[in-house]
Amino acid sequence: MNSMNYRMNNNRKKADNFVDGVREHVRLGLKFSETVKGKLSLGARILQIGGVKRVFRQNFGVREGEKLLKVSQCYLSTTAGPIAGLLFISTQRVAFCSERSIKFSSPNGELVRIHYKVSIPLRKIKRANQSENVKKPSQKYMEIVTVDNFDFWFMGFLNYQKAFNYLRQAISQVQNPVQK
Repeated sequence: MNSMNYRMNNNRKKADNFVDGVREHVRLGLKFSETVKGKLSLGARILQIGGVKRVFRQNFGVREGEKLLKVSQCYLSTTAGPIAGLLFISTQRVAFCSERSIKFSSPNGELVRIHYKVSIPLRKIKRANQSENVKKPSQKYMEIVTVDNFDFWFMGFLNYQKAFNYLRQAISQVQNPVQK
């Protein structure tokens, strides 16, 4: 009976963590309806393109020997506010692409719509830190600091711990490569 109680408690904790992740992910959006519309649009685009691996390949290209390890929906913190998108963790880099295109003014004054993208080679990552809001522990953040001291903050993960574990694993493989 103890093993049954353990499994039930473990499953309840996983469900609670997932619900907290969904709540946090939706909370970061501007409006609930806009967040849901964005998620549906993103899902349709992923299906249309042919899956998350193709989305990664189309937005960032794939280098020789590179394998996609994990894709997570999250937000990138910017000075203009959080931007919803996909975080890709591969064997060679961490990349982010916004869910929606963003309007920018081009040098000649035209408004241009492009996706906000970030690509960080794993060999350029100095460290990755976990952080959480002291008053609301369900609000978890992931900080990536590069060797040239730029920092990138990601938040609002559906499954924060899983994403961080994949990131840590990818970084450690680059910093401590297995000798053949």
